[in-house]
Amino acid sequence: MQSLASHLRAVLGLFVLWSLALAAASPAYAQQDSRTLRVFIFAGQSNMVGADSRAHDIRLYPPFAGLDKPQKDVRFSYCIGREDKSKSDGWVELQPVEDMVGPELSFARLVTKHIDAPIAVIKCAAGGTSLGGDWNPDAPSGFKLYPLTLDWIRSALADLEKRKVPYRLEGFMWHQGENDMFDAAFRESYAKNLANFIACWRRDLRAPQLRFYVGELCTKTIWGMDHRREKYAIARAQLAVTDADPLADYVRTSNIAVEIGGEEGLHYHYGTLGQLEHGENYAEAYLRSIGAGPQVTRTLQRWPYAKGAAVKLFILAGHRNMEGERAFVQELESIKGGAALARDNERIAFKYDVGGGFKRSGGWVALAPAGPYDTFGPELSFGAALARKSKGAVAIAKFTHSGSQIVDWTPQGSEAEARNLYPSFIAFVRESRAELEAKGHSVELAGVFYHLGENDLAWGPYRERAVERLSELVTRSRVDLNAPALKWFVSQQRPPDHEGLASIDVTAQLARLAASDSDVVHIRAFDLPGELQKLVLTTPAIVELGELLAESYSKQR
Repeated sequence: MQSLASHLRAVLGLFVLWSLALAAASPAYAQQDSRTLRVFIFAGQSNMVGADSRAHDIRLYPPFAGLDKPQKDVRFSYCIGREDKSKSDGWVELQPVEDMVGPELSFARLVTKHIDAPIAVIKCAAGGTSLGGDWNPDAPSGFKLYPLTLDWIRSALADLEKRKVPYRLEGFMWHQGENDMFDAAFRESYAKNLANFIACWRRDLRAPQLRFYVGELCTKTIWGMDHRREKYAIARAQLAVTDADPLADYVRTSNIAVEIGGEEGLHYHYGTLGQLEHGENYAEAYLRSIGAGPQVTRTLQRWPYAKGAAVKLFILAGHRNMEGERAFVQELESIKGGAALARDNERIAFKYDVGGGFKRSGGWVALAPAGPYDTFGPELSFGAALARKSKGAVAIAKFTHSGSQIVDWTPQGSEAEARNLYPSFIAFVRESRAELEAKGHSVELAGVFYHLGENDLAWGPYRERAVERLSELVTRSRVDLNAPALKWFVSQQRPPDHEGLASIDVTAQLARLAASDSDVVHIRAFDLPGELQKLVLTTPAIVELGELLAESYSKQR
């Protein structure tokens, strides 16, 4: 009997150990574990490095204040660069490297707000490198970044083991592809190469369940326009891989800011603000995958309109400035009347789809700041001005994508089919109108307020066709919305005037379109305040733009 009891105890002991191991391997247990260090890997090329960013400029962007300082509770190990590499001496506190801002800074801050466990970041990245060559696991060429990064990661993890720090590999953030799009062979094999890349990391790090987060390439820069076909090919390849791999996510980044510089005003890199937003996009993707993260749901306390009331529906549409790329809620306090704009306006029902579907309201909410990074657009001051000037019921629906060009809004779109916005835009307007009608309201489509494509006007080949493409959008929208007299209020900021662009007088072209179509209103928004950089309107200008749009509408009545 004693022998049997001993055997049963041994079996029970093994069962308990097996159960604990199984529990530890389960996602639910893993997320409850607040002691094990979660290690994230960041890798890629220049837009992962933080090219054209400046840590001292973080102060210009209130939502990210303080990220120029070390994050003392986050371990950081890095090897960044090509010929001249910046390397950490073991683990250090997370901070900017040589005044550069990487996505890991804002990523870490947002993640640590929503989980109790400690985190660490290992970063290896180098600009101008390819997956087909430098990062190729099987035949690395050039800077041979795959073996270099593998050795760096193993060394950093070995140091944790030496210090008896319990850890687990939690995620691999990858942002790369711009270089592969220029090489036909690399471009055509990108999906195969990426799938192999992921498989090799899981094998070589002995982490078969390692989750990957693959960042979308930027569509807002010159490369996003000049190399539309090639960039789309990489995007399709990345989507094919992440769709087929249940442990891989495609992270949207086409909505984030880019560096403004050079004659055209559109650079190739995210720059300071873009990198900070870049990191938050990765953080939100990770937090979603573990069922955590910010749960901000705006509401409408009560329906603001009387039963059966007639409602004027205003549609706001456009690109980066209609979206409000650099207008921050924190700066409203310094503007006369700004504090009121920051509060929920329960008298105006508001619906939005911004960033090309990056953030949606999910229904009608109170008019309030709704940008993805504590940002807002001209809808706040526009709605406030309308409420002052009109006694009737007003509803606002906003559809924007700051990473788009006008061709994306045309009915025919472009070869980059996934970037076509016209069908979604029309569906959004129809849905908004139908929802109001379903509540018993008669709905007047009061007009579409469109801010002319800033990116298009900064590059000759797109500037030449900007008004032509706008005209196509206006004409077809009236047909598809069954509104032949639908008014379009088109606002235009002062266009870039450097050599090569001045000869394309887009202002005159738009004036001619308005003269030939009595339902197109041309709004010259040439003297807005606070235009800190080319193309981009800052907080004071966005507030004034909304007031100017409302004033233009009132003059037409």
